[in-house]
Amino acid sequence: MADTVLSTLSGGVRTITLNRPDSLNSMNLELVEATRDAFRHANADSATKVIIFTGAGRAFCAGDDLKDDAQHAVGAEAEAHNKRFIDALQDTTREIVLGDKFVIGAINGWAVGGGFEWALNCDLPIWADGAKGFFPEIYWGMFVTGGVTRILPNLVGMIKAKEMILLGEKFEANQLLELGVAWRVAAPGDLMTEARKIADIVAERPATVVAGLKRTLTKAVQSDLESALTMEADVATIAASDPESKARIATFTK
Repeated sequence: MADTVLSTLSGGVRTITLNRPDSLNSMNLELVEATRDAFRHANADSATKVIIFTGAGRAFCAGDDLKDDAQHAVGAEAEAHNKRFIDALQDTTREIVLGDKFVIGAINGWAVGGGFEWALNCDLPIWADGAKGFFPEIYWGMFVTGGVTRILPNLVGMIKAKEMILLGEKFEANQLLELGVAWRVAAPGDLMTEARKIADIVAERPATVVAGLKRTLTKAVQSDLESALTMEADVATIAASDPESKARIATFTK
């Protein structure tokens, strides 16, 4: 069986690739925990100067795997799974946003739900032309958990952030560029080349200064990220145990 998440290092550039292409890199517990661990290792690795984050196949990440049997569990088993899943998801956000290494997003195809959250977590997100992102969580009776309630308003303003999360409309890469959510848009065939070009520039900069820049900017703009993560986890936990949420998710496989 192929590794759920791939991590390779070349010339100081660490490439972390979500690797469940047959399911559009949708998030099960294995993928989320493997992604968290890959970023933890990269942030602690002195040989890693910068990170490229992407997805294998036709999508960056299609969000929660609603076909995963664990999504349909009940009782104590469901509560334990949900807590472990949310903790791993939010720890990944911490590694991407609060870690010392700059993260270049190479966002291909679909970035949905938690996948869209991870795209927003990246420092310099490059989207492939034609790629799309949206938040379906509210429709399914779920809630965003990747610090989006703090990060997204900083990028697009409070009213637009409410619209994007509540209505769940799909946004194409060029629209996201106009909104300030995408940093650049590249032709699909050039996406990884563009990401690598920027990553090589960052890798040449002094690591201590680059880390200091990221910490300083993050502290200035995302100072209450931890509070947002805590509140998101509280709401997400309540939503996950709501019978209406379970019923909505159950319709996905019918």
